[in-house]
Amino acid sequence: MQDLNFGLIETLRFEPANGFLRLEQHLQRLQQSATQLGFTFDEAVIRAQLQAHANSTHALRVRLCLTADGTADIISAVFQPLPPQMIWTLAIAEARLNSTDTLLRHKTTRRTTYEAARTEFTPAQADEVLLLNEKGELCEGTITSLFADMGDGILLTPPLECGLLNGVLRQELLQQGKARAAVLTLQHLQKAHRIFVGNSLRGMIRAQLADAF
Repeated sequence: MQDLNFGLIETLRFEPANGFLRLEQHLQRLQQSATQLGFTFDEAVIRAQLQAHANSTHALRVRLCLTADGTADIISAVFQPLPPQMIWTLAIAEARLNSTDTLLRHKTTRRTTYEAARTEFTPAQADEVLLLNEKGELCEGTITSLFADMGDGILLTPPLECGLLNGVLRQELLQQGKARAAVLTLQHLQKAHRIFVGNSLRGMIRAQLADAF
C-alpha cells in the first residue's frame, strides 16, 4: 500500500481584475495527481473554498494543500511582484534528483531534496538553485521550471523523463508552441542566448548563471 503521508500543492495567483490565473490548469493538474495517487478530490468543494479568498482588492498568493482524505487547506497572503527588470542569479546544487522517482512529477509537500538544494547557497549567492538528476541532466529549480533560448527564439525546457514537475506555466508554453522539451545540461546554459525560470505565480523571470558556473 502506498504511503500517502504527504499533501498535494497548488500555488495560485489571484488578481482582483482577473480572478485566479490559470485556475482550470491548476485544478486539472491537482485532479490528475489525486487520481493517480489515490487522493480524494471534490472539485466543487475546492472551488468553493478558493472562492472564499476571491474578495480581496489586492493581488494574492494562494496556497492550496490537499491531503489524501480530500481535506483542502487554503491560505493566502498579499502577492508582491518582482521588479520587471530583475534578473535572477542561478546556482547549481550538489543535491540530485532521481529521474526514476515518479513522485517528482507531482507537486507535493515532500520537498526534502529541494530544501537541501536551496540551503547550499545563501540568498545573496543565488536567487534560485537548479537541480540535476543522476545523469547530470538539468531538471528544474527549487520553485521554478527552467527554460533556455539557444538563439532561435524557441524555449527549451527539460522533459518530464528527466525527473521534474510539469509546471502549469511550463505546460502552457508547450501547448502554445513557445517551448519544446529537450534534454539540457549545464553546457547548454553556458551557451544559451537567454535563460528564464518561471512558475504560474510569478510568470517568466530572466536569469543568469552565477559566476562560479
